[in-house]
Amino acid sequence: MLGRATTATIVLTLAAGTALAAQAQAPEPEFDGRPLRAWIQDLKAAAPQTRNAAAYVISGMGPAAKAAVPALIEALNDPVAAVRYPVAVALREIGPDAAAAVPALERALSDSSDDVAAMARKALIAITGKDPGPPED
Repeated sequence: MLGRATTATIVLTLAAGTALAAQAQAPEPEFDGRPLRAWIQDLKAAAPQTRNAAAYVISGMGPAAKAAVPALIEALNDPVAAVRYPVAVALREIGPDAAAAVPALERALSDSSDDVAAMARKALIAITGKDPGPPED
């Protein structure tokens, strides 16, 4: 016969394992019936409007879109500022889980678009908790 402490330990261990398994199998975030992976693909579309829309949709997914971070880092180099800006917004909304983007966002502080540079600063603050200072002129 197991003691109460042993039984409680077993129950807690099983509950923790079940919670971890549920987290590992969390469904992929979706918007408008399309999964995150489809929106990530759209970041490479030919039309800037499609890339822009994809970045904004990903930003709306918040931290649940952390799988998009590598693609968003790449998209920070987009030739169109109207794409780079929502990419920085998306990284800001993902927050600390976008830590891999810090070097790219630091480079974006000197973006030719003042709006992109300012959003890169906001993203860095959201990700690191530190203000890198105003964007370069």
